[in-house]
Amino acid sequence: MGTFVIAQRLSGAYKYEFVSRKGKTIFTSNDFELRFECEEEIEKLKSSLERCVFMRFKSSSGKFFFRLILDEHEVAVSRRYTTQLLLQKGIDEIVRYGSNSEVLDFSGNDFIFSD
Repeated sequence: MGTFVIAQRLSGAYKYEFVSRKGKTIFTSNDFELRFECEEEIEKLKSSLERCVFMRFKSSSGKFFFRLILDEHEVAVSRRYTTQLLLQKGIDEIVRYGSNSEVLDFSGNDFIFSD
């Protein structure tokens, strides 16, 4: 089952990624100024996956990727795939597991192990 992972960029902005059950990032969201905006976007996406549009593209280097569109707004961009089959597998994983995926928040700088 996939997982939504909230993280903070070096710039201080928040983002979320959908990570496959094998640990590979499938897509990365746009930036958010506040963490709760990120959480709201995830919940909105989870509840309306059936309305999402996956626009497929091919980069100039020959790699395949998709843009995730919800309500005519780009929500996220996928990682680059080497084949169209792998691209479709990534989309299938989102459709199959996205609505009931858990959310992990790694945006805080809380270290588990002390120095």
